[in-house]
Amino acid sequence: MEPRLKEAKEGKRILYFIDASHFVYAAFIGSLWCFARLFMKSPAGRQRFNVLGALNPITLNIVTVMNITYVNALTVCELMQKIAILHKDIPITLVLDNARYQRCKLVIGEAEKLGIELLFLPPYSPNLNLIERLWKFVKKKCLYSKYHENFDLFKSAILECLSNKESYKEELKTLITTNFQTF
Repeated sequence: MEPRLKEAKEGKRILYFIDASHFVYAAFIGSLWCFARLFMKSPAGRQRFNVLGALNPITLNIVTVMNITYVNALTVCELMQKIAILHKDIPITLVLDNARYQRCKLVIGEAEKLGIELLFLPPYSPNLNLIERLWKFVKKKCLYSKYHENFDLFKSAILECLSNKESYKEELKTLITTNFQTF
């Protein structure tokens, strides 16, 4: 991954970290110390808002595909097509984990067709996938200890947080760095 990061910093390559987050319409409990018991309203938790995202660690640009059904190989192909349209004249590398729907023949074939390099992370290494930090940040900013009256308000809170990254730019710069600690 180091050579690809170096090329991305020099502007010779586009690099995206890809992963999905499945936001369940339920309570996200934050931390609280109190002497009295507090009750928080909570929805049923049967609906999910899925966001397959690609994060460019250099520009902090985010490309997403969202749905309320499932993230599968077709969703990954749709995301790759979006990225390929955005960056036509420069090599593209996508860093992915080993989810089955990302490491299948359909996705690998689509990547070859689009001229995209797929770089799979070692198993059990979420610390190397920078978009995991973004998902944690989104949950902290718009979901922890907050009640959303209905599913549409829940989705809007997530969408607003993702689209309003300019107001969080300084926080994201410190959170999303390319200095990895490996053992």
